[in-house]
Amino acid sequence: MPFLALITIVVTDYDPAIEFFTEVLAFDLVEDSPSLTNDGRVKRWVVVRPPGSETGILLARADGDDQAAAIGNQVAGRVGFFLRVDDFDEAYARMTAADVEFVTRPRTEDYGRVAVFVDIAGNKWDLLGPA
Repeated sequence: MPFLALITIVVTDYDPAIEFFTEVLAFDLVEDSPSLTNDGRVKRWVVVRPPGSETGILLARADGDDQAAAIGNQVAGRVGFFLRVDDFDEAYARMTAADVEFVTRPRTEDYGRVAVFVDIAGNKWDLLGPA
């Protein structure tokens, strides 16, 4: 049965992105291995994912002007990523204490609690939890 293994987020640099995803969002660092670009230049293969999840995020350092231009605008300014947590208030407090930028205040919708935040690369995410 097929499943979504990885998505990519283009970042400025690996280590600050790893720190954000592992220390602020509490994701696991699944892999951080040396690798090469298709034309033989050195890069890293960095994968993070929420604990217990099968789908990971490949943190890809921008390679060239086109990729650098996509940082923070990978989904044309929309919320493109959705992080569901069991304890919304705990996650919101932890992330606020870590100076994560929230662009909306928490609110309750039919589907639960939600607030929009910005990741280290400038992409918008929904933080989602139970009502």
